Amino acid sequence: MSIAENIAEINKKITAAAEKSGRKREDILLLAVTKTIDIPRIKEVTELGYTELGENKVQEIMSKYDELDGVQWHLIGHLQTNKVKYIADKVKMIHSVDSLKLGTEISKRCGQCGRIMDILVEINIAGEEAKHGVPLDMAEKLACELAKLENIRVRGLMTVAPYDPEPENNRKYFKNMYKLFIDIKSKRYDNINMEYLSMGMTNDYEAQI
Repeated sequence: MSIAENIAEINKKITAAAEKSGRKREDILLLAVTKTIDIPRIKEVTELGYTELGENKVQEIMSKYDELDGVQWHLIGHLQTNKVKYIADKVKMIHSVDSLKLGTEISKRCGQCGRIMDILVEINIAGEEAKHGVPLDMAEKLACELAKLENIRVRGLMTVAPYDPEPENNRKYFKNMYKLFIDIKSKRYDNINMEYLSMGMTNDYEAQI
């Protein structure tokens, strides 16, 4: 199956899942993750109109940045504070902010290059030792602390649910994320605009939608 055919099939599934949940296809952002993918294959995707790309590692963004025009990069993997300076002027959104220390560094570096960075608060929804993110019950407090930083905008929440061959088993995690998302949104905190729930991987995105 070609990349174009694969994307068309994914879009059919996204559309069906969105309709099932009473939403529109355009409400869902399909983020193409380019981890370990070479430039020619990435260009096949961008030429189809998918220009919002996700990367797990700073060094991968750095190595691809000058090779691709018209791309909006999302950093979706763990970000160390000492690497923020390399991407502060390069990414559209950072999905993996899990501490005030990291948020402070992002704000500082973005201030130096005259930017305001959109960020998501990363939640370790299942309490997995190998994953980053704050516990669900600490996420609201962290979001409020991050919202006070001058060069940051809190735009939502992110999680990576446990891998499960039966995607329906992750529905409970997605429901808990959505509940917190709505709770925070309803409180109308300054500089917190709950627009994005970044969750759902290749195997479970339909349940997430």
